[in-house]
Amino acid sequence: MTKDKILRFLFIPLLGIVIPFLSNIVTYSLYSPLELITIHIYFIFLSASIWICCSWLHHKIRTWFALDQNIFVKISTLSSTNAIFGGAIAAIFALVWYRISKESFTWTPFLLIIILSALAVIVLTLVYEILYLSRERELDSKIVDQLDWERSVAQMANLKNELEPHFIFNSLNTLSHLILNDPATAHDFNSKLASVYKYFLINKDRDMISLRSEMEFVENYFFLVQLRYEDQISLTKNLPEHNDGKIMILPFALQIVLENAIKHNEFSAQDPLCISIEINERFVEIKNNKKQKKYTVNSTGIGLKNLKSRYRLIRKKEIDIEDTGKEFIVRLPLFHQNL
Repeated sequence: MTKDKILRFLFIPLLGIVIPFLSNIVTYSLYSPLELITIHIYFIFLSASIWICCSWLHHKIRTWFALDQNIFVKISTLSSTNAIFGGAIAAIFALVWYRISKESFTWTPFLLIIILSALAVIVLTLVYEILYLSRERELDSKIVDQLDWERSVAQMANLKNELEPHFIFNSLNTLSHLILNDPATAHDFNSKLASVYKYFLINKDRDMISLRSEMEFVENYFFLVQLRYEDQISLTKNLPEHNDGKIMILPFALQIVLENAIKHNEFSAQDPLCISIEINERFVEIKNNKKQKKYTVNSTGIGLKNLKSRYRLIRKKEIDIEDTGKEFIVRLPLFHQNL
């Protein structure tokens, strides 16, 4: 780890100088400058030995604990074990120092260097544990992000697979009605349905599509709707004067909202369903007068729920749904190709 290298570079020499000074195990007046340099190298070597050995021990002991192990027990075990280990190394070096130096053995400096070394090891253990936890958290975050992405991809695949049977289910319901009541119109409907379904096959695997293409699809779709309902339903559009194809939307988003309005409202020639589509730079607004059906609608229930999920997964956006009681309004975010 880069942080570990920085810590070693800074603190091993520092501890090698500070610990013998604080413990008074060296009487500096007894030695020449060259000898003092050698002494400092010796204690820096002591510091490096403690650091390397305790670092190795830290690695080993950490493997004994489960990921969900109590953090207090874990840190207490690591700190106490490393402190004993570090103190033992310091004691050995101190005894060797008394043998090779001009110092006379006394208990106070000997115990002090052991205690100071043990305290330094405890601090070292805590610092290392912070580094490990930080790294583990970073790795966990990457794993979670990857899992979220894979889950999102899987969900998107499921949502796209749901959209096709949803579209077929509702179209066949309409065709079934026309076959029973108006066979001639059913033939025209079937031809247009083939054209619409071709568009679906071409674009079903795309995440985004131009608003211009989507509007052309919606116009074809609405033609199919009017073959059945005639003057019971109307569609008005307020579109930008210049649509260069760079404004993007999710495929079939408009069709799903239109289909939802038709499925869930009562309408007749005397009281038609009026749907309007208005577009600005930020969103497309689909509005219809509301007169909810009193009976249960025969539907898969996928429509708007599917659309909400697709917007969340693809663009991390929410669609805005407003029900005033008299009007039902859906606002779909738009996107620009160059963003």
